[in-house]
Amino acid sequence: MTEIKTFDGSVFDIADDSVERAFSGIDGLAKRAFDYTASISLILFTLPLLFAIAVIIKIQDGGPILFSHKRCGQGGRLFPCLKFRTMRTNADKALEDLLARDPAARAEWHRTRKLRNDPRITPIGRFLRKSSLDELPQLFNILRGDMSLIGPRPVTTQELDRYGALLAYYYAARPGITGMWQVNGRNRLSYEERVIYDAEYVRDWTFARDVKILVKTVPAVLSFDGAC
Repeated sequence: MTEIKTFDGSVFDIADDSVERAFSGIDGLAKRAFDYTASISLILFTLPLLFAIAVIIKIQDGGPILFSHKRCGQGGRLFPCLKFRTMRTNADKALEDLLARDPAARAEWHRTRKLRNDPRITPIGRFLRKSSLDELPQLFNILRGDMSLIGPRPVTTQELDRYGALLAYYYAARPGITGMWQVNGRNRLSYEERVIYDAEYVRDWTFARDVKILVKTVPAVLSFDGAC
């Protein structure tokens, strides 16, 4: 496949050089400088909230506060993506058991890598996910240079095949805490739609577009629109 249609009717010409041009020059440096400055400011601003969430998670079951999972970053480099822990400490076993006995859950997981009624999630974890507050520790990933405020969502190595001919677009960018598909339906979108949004973001990236996505992110999160 050499052409993939986007939501506005345009197509990706996989042979073009838009991937190599992405995030280059002064604009790319400005994006990184903005990420660094904004992440420090947000960490300081949300410090009381970060502390309160950490205390609640610890009181709930005594388990770890943070969860770290290997994700693929820019250029395919693996990095530990941080989140507040939202699942039970035996989450992997719980998922394995559920998928083994529930064909509908297994199909949903295969299709989206998510479950709307996920038995692994703790009570506080469900709220953190609905509000996206579980992703606040990723501000530290931004400081490390692993992530950006805006970009494709960080995926696991098992998900890379879903990008197909568009994988180069994913590799071109630092993954983001928010991005195109998070402000255009979030988890209501199919995986294929999310891939196209990620690739479209890289192909058409401008600093002004980043600002627009950030502005749209606030009402999308507050409305819990498409969250799970």
